[in-house]
Amino acid sequence: MSRSTAERRADGPDGLVVVDKPAGFTSHDVVAVMRGIARTRRVGHAGTLDPMATGVLLLGLGKATRLLGHLALTEKEYTGTIRLGQATVTDDAEGEVTARAGAAGVDRVALDAGVAALTGDILQIPAKVSAVKIDGERSYRRVLAGEDVELPARPVTVRSFTAHEVTELIAGDGTVVTDLAVSVVCSSGTYIRALARDLGAALGTGGHLTALRRTRVGPYLLDAARTLDELRAEPSVLPLGAAAAAAFPRWDVDGRQAELLGNGARITTPELPAGPVAVFGPEDRFIALIEASGERSKSLAVFT
Repeated sequence: MSRSTAERRADGPDGLVVVDKPAGFTSHDVVAVMRGIARTRRVGHAGTLDPMATGVLLLGLGKATRLLGHLALTEKEYTGTIRLGQATVTDDAEGEVTARAGAAGVDRVALDAGVAALTGDILQIPAKVSAVKIDGERSYRRVLAGEDVELPARPVTVRSFTAHEVTELIAGDGTVVTDLAVSVVCSSGTYIRALARDLGAALGTGGHLTALRRTRVGPYLLDAARTLDELRAEPSVLPLGAAAAAAFPRWDVDGRQAELLGNGARITTPELPAGPVAVFGPEDRFIALIEASGERSKSLAVFT
């Protein structure tokens, strides 16, 4: 075995793994488990999921970690449950209940109007107990230290927000609450628990998220996801080239162009879609991720 082959094996595979994250695990916990399964330190994740949430968590192995910053900017899809009638410090079921206004007999017209107001291009204030940084420090650390933080609103896009089943029940503390089974399609950076909080505020009931399952990240669906136990039994890695082809528009080049782009050179491009484009050379070899800058290419990451 040549030294270069040995080094490649020591580095582990290059590609993406679509994990069905279990409840109770942080995204970093899943990364740590995958490092052991894949026998490589080069593992990263795209699109953090809260510990309470389950579903699609995209991991990059080896060279694929350099794709993740671009993949994280894609559209995401969720199903979940919003509880009206109680507010919590974290805007989800993991936090202490801070208000119990109750939510008996919620008017469906008002509910639908509240949902519609939170659909489209909106300004959203992230959950205070989150990884958003304030002056270099995570917001959740400031909140846990007793500080009352104020986060600025930021633009997000909620492509669709639908309340399906509406169920009135009595919570464990005796509060009459209303649970909503919801589905959401949104841009990266959208906090579903902030939607729950804001819907509850608009209805005057308070609200928080009690369950969340991510069913899609960009082109990667829950159907393709594997549990950690399944991955331990049989690791399933989407090869780097296939991962790039699934996520980005494709540009096929000849051998000379591939050599230049593999060295980070800027070359003349045909008319390309806006944003990252995956470049493939002869023999379907994934070369680089580029974007068009005027009539020339601009290298985002090289993978040769």
